[in-house]
Amino acid sequence: MYPPPHHQSEDREKMISVIRAFPFGTLVTAAEGEPYITHIPIIYDEKTGRLVAHIDAMNPQVHTLTEGATATVVFKGPDCYISPSAYSTEQLPTWNYIIVHITGIVHTIDDPDAVKQTMIDMTAFLEGENPRYVLDKDNPKMDRLVNYIKAFEIEITNWEGKFKLSQDKNPEDFELAKGALKNQARKDWDSFIDAIYTNGL
Repeated sequence: MYPPPHHQSEDREKMISVIRAFPFGTLVTAAEGEPYITHIPIIYDEKTGRLVAHIDAMNPQVHTLTEGATATVVFKGPDCYISPSAYSTEQLPTWNYIIVHITGIVHTIDDPDAVKQTMIDMTAFLEGENPRYVLDKDNPKMDRLVNYIKAFEIEITNWEGKFKLSQDKNPEDFELAKGALKNQARKDWDSFIDAIYTNGL
């Protein structure tokens, strides 16, 4: 598997922490040689050890999400260019990143109450420890929406953690690269979001 071994992690807890922190995943499936890709929030269910999600029933990717199909989900953490100027020793330019690839077997969720529960669970997770909003199962809007949602689980068969964080550098340069990743990623996002809103959507 690429990247090299020192950029790979088998630490499942670290990978789960990436999924929790960056739940907006990239769902990848295929049918008859054609790839399908959708970006949706996907959560990790601690009780079952599965990924859980739902997508718009009109999404053409739905026909690939049949019982027993294979799916891959990519969870992308922070990434940025690392300038040689960030290091204490002479280095070349590089790009550091945190990525988790999950592959597994699709299990469809067809019962309307179970579909609603996926929506409730996802809302609760995304609202966090001090929720400002609680989705009620008896909310009448849920009854109208549930028929337009396709819910599913992914039984995980393979975990791939790709953490390229200058692990091959000396301890001082490793820490400097960590600081650069934190600072640059935050600065890039702030600048980008400001530019998008300023220039219109």
